[in-house]
Amino acid sequence: MAKIVVLGVGEIADLAHYYFTNDTEHEVVAFTLDKEYIQDSTFKGLPIVDFEDVEKTYPPEDYQMFVAIGYKRVNKAREEKYSQAKGKGYSLESYISSRANVFDNVTIGDNCFVLEDNTLQPFCRVGNNVVAWSGNHIGHHSRIEDHCFITSHVVISGGVVVEPYCFLGVNATIRDHITIARENVIGAGCLITRDTQPREVYVGDFSKPSKVPSNRLKNI
Repeated sequence: MAKIVVLGVGEIADLAHYYFTNDTEHEVVAFTLDKEYIQDSTFKGLPIVDFEDVEKTYPPEDYQMFVAIGYKRVNKAREEKYSQAKGKGYSLESYISSRANVFDNVTIGDNCFVLEDNTLQPFCRVGNNVVAWSGNHIGHHSRIEDHCFITSHVVISGGVVVEPYCFLGVNATIRDHITIARENVIGAGCLITRDTQPREVYVGDFSKPSKVPSNRLKNI
């Protein structure tokens, strides 16, 4: 059983507290934020401490951390805090739902958030700092690389590679044995049938990238 400090106080942090408390043997003991964003002293009845000095109160040799941040700046915001927590010496805990169907030869990295009703078929590999919301299918021999966010009911067929910093929207479908290049944003309902290029955005018509690169989007 690990004692966990959750980084964040938003909806994902609220859910992380719930899932770790009700579906693992781990204990959430505190929350942490950058000092400039702290508005209250507690969240969920637990203390909020300055991230700048969190290791003084909750030393990394005794506590682990979970970074509960969404997909802002195509996952770069979450990656920055992930790296800072690592730099402080923390081990980062993953949550894998007891209601997810994960085969025994699947590998999953640290600071992952794998919710209920995900199916991860044999020989999948999931990197670090990956969010897989509820109800996804990740096919056999597929590889999800670091710092990706997969929403709900996404179908990733067999042998797919999803490179770092990708966002896959609700009900997106990825055909087998293709590569989704780094920093892609795949919109809700899109069907991707071929390899993509870095920083492409797909919305509406399948397999046609937007003219706007992903690093220029304002709300992701």
